[in-house]
Amino acid sequence: MKMSRLAALSSSLLLGAVLALTGAATASAATSVQAVDYVALGDSYSSGVGSGSYDSASGGCKRSTKAYPALWAAANSPASFSFVACSGARTGDVKANQLGPLNSSTDLVSISIGGNDAGFADVMTTCVLQSEATCLNRIATARSYVDTTLPGNLDSVYSAIQAKAPSARVVVFGYPHFYKIGGSCVVGLSDKVRSAINGAADYLNAATAKRAADHGFTYADVVGGFTGHEICSGSAWLHSLNWLNIGESYHPTAAGQSGGYLPAFNSAA
Repeated sequence: MKMSRLAALSSSLLLGAVLALTGAATASAATSVQAVDYVALGDSYSSGVGSGSYDSASGGCKRSTKAYPALWAAANSPASFSFVACSGARTGDVKANQLGPLNSSTDLVSISIGGNDAGFADVMTTCVLQSEATCLNRIATARSYVDTTLPGNLDSVYSAIQAKAPSARVVVFGYPHFYKIGGSCVVGLSDKVRSAINGAADYLNAATAKRAADHGFTYADVVGGFTGHEICSGSAWLHSLNWLNIGESYHPTAAGQSGGYLPAFNSAA
């Protein structure tokens, strides 16, 4: 009986120690996340254009409470959260208008940038309104820009981030494929054009990932997360062309932000 009680006591003490350690680890993890100073930079894919619920104070930047930076901050309660991503931003706009919140205490930075530099809005306008040949030529021009000019622009932005926040973990996002090829869309652009547009996104993503890696940043791919949810999939997480709200066309919906971008950020952050 004494041995049984001793064994029970030992088991109880061991269980208590395990629970205490587990609780301490959980508390430590929570404290670690809550101690993070997070700054969200970038363009409309980071500000949340297309997901609705815009902060009126953000004006034309259209920062949404349903964008992945706001969703991550709401779930993790970081020590500080500066949300400065802005619709229409190019690399030069990030350097000129978004780097103010960064400092030596910044722990985490997220950014999507480069699509506006490469002229993707003009690509889509050209492809929707003009001939297939004109569209393909415009895509070729965008790819040439990605080869010749965009890498230097990205380097400039990434170097500026490193200079202001040298200790930060920087997560660089790519862009999704717009279209499911052979999907449910029976009118509109041809599959040849849709494939070329997806290929241009891959081209941009590859250049972005290379520049991010060369700066020691983490690249977050979202193509896989959006697979099965492209335009023409029947379950799209991207807005198709909307003549009544052109600005939201070809941008992620709220489901695209929470189901495509947020999981990629959770994995990378």
